[in-house]
Amino acid sequence: MIKLNSSWLTPLQGEFDSLYMGELRRFLVAEKAAGKQIFPPGGEWFHALDATPLDQVRVVILGQDPYHGPGQAHGLCFSVRPGVRIPPSLVNIYKELRDDLGIAPATHGNLEAWANQGVLLLNAVLTVEAHRAASHQGKGWERFTDAVIRLVNDRDQPAVFILWGSYAQRKAAFVDRTRHLVLKSPHPSPLSAHNGFFGSKPFSQTNRFLEDHGMAPIDWQLPAAAE
Repeated sequence: MIKLNSSWLTPLQGEFDSLYMGELRRFLVAEKAAGKQIFPPGGEWFHALDATPLDQVRVVILGQDPYHGPGQAHGLCFSVRPGVRIPPSLVNIYKELRDDLGIAPATHGNLEAWANQGVLLLNAVLTVEAHRAASHQGKGWERFTDAVIRLVNDRDQPAVFILWGSYAQRKAAFVDRTRHLVLKSPHPSPLSAHNGFFGSKPFSQTNRFLEDHGMAPIDWQLPAAAE
């Protein structure tokens, strides 16, 4: 059962009714019929949009693909389910959060608390085949998530776009920087984090921008136990 907050339904209806989304649905049905395991489960494909209503988006963090290991992905980029080992990129995000705001790293990798405060944790591609990274790229999800980003970009309310890595930066290149804050740095992956991600201070910059525009800052401190 697909779960999607109603605030997104009307503005995205044209996408859901489009030919490319029909082709994407047929692809996913065929993959399941062939016995392939798809992550996250169907009810969580749109979890980022369900957890963060359109009118509440204050920050956008862009990822690329869901995690492709069993039990990891649940529809929020960089986030994993409670009880799952914290992935290396998220370990580095926590290190930067500690250095930026003095917040001790969480003992879990569930970022639901951020999503519930208006941080849209959006992957460019919303599904993946088990153990096959990038297996659902080029099937239509990118066009859909472009439409999601445009909806946030086109609102009157300013937002912060946190773009880690060249992929995210290319995807959101059209964001209007005269109204929104765009923060760019290398990806937090262990392969690139030391090339400028560490020390980029995205969390304090985000909160400063939000407060300067009359909005409440994000409480980046995650709960002690995953929700």
